[in-house]
Amino acid sequence: MWKSVLDNTSYKAKLIRIQRLLNIRIAKACHTVSNEALCVIMGLTRINIKIEETAKYYECIKGMETWLIEKWKQNTGHIQRTLSKLQKDKKTGNTIHIYTDGSRGEHGIGSGIAIFTDSNITGMKKYRLNGQCSNNQAEQLAILKVLENIQNMETNERTVIVSTDSRITLESLKKWKNHTYLIEKIRMKVM
Repeated sequence: MWKSVLDNTSYKAKLIRIQRLLNIRIAKACHTVSNEALCVIMGLTRINIKIEETAKYYECIKGMETWLIEKWKQNTGHIQRTLSKLQKDKKTGNTIHIYTDGSRGEHGIGSGIAIFTDSNITGMKKYRLNGQCSNNQAEQLAILKVLENIQNMETNERTVIVSTDSRITLESLKKWKNHTYLIEKIRMKVM
């Protein structure tokens, strides 16, 4: 793609010359100023470096895309088994779905919980946190509150599924070296 243009010395020189002429016009500088100095004055990256950077970024994204596809193929069987179990539980009315979220906005930071039984919303809870708390702490508090509420719920012969979009919290729970207060409380409730 564009990176192959930089392999040819004459093309590279033309690109740098074009950037230099544009920088001279914009900065209203003398024609004796070097392109490197103009880039510093203008706060720009040299065009050849920018092209290499963009090409590497594209390769990373492309590599990540193929990695995600491979992961998806590996997990497809597990996902299909889980979905079929959920469908069976849904037909028998044995599933309680609980969704958690935490967010920071202009009105402050808070946590929320939504409880669904047989596809009907049966409960919602909101918690407001101190403004110094992080979004991750809000997510973790929501999970902790769910686990506390599950102990008080009547879940006779029912499957309870807790869903969160906080990857950081899930990764922190896996790392046994992480001993933050909320993560430890969640671990104690789960065990």
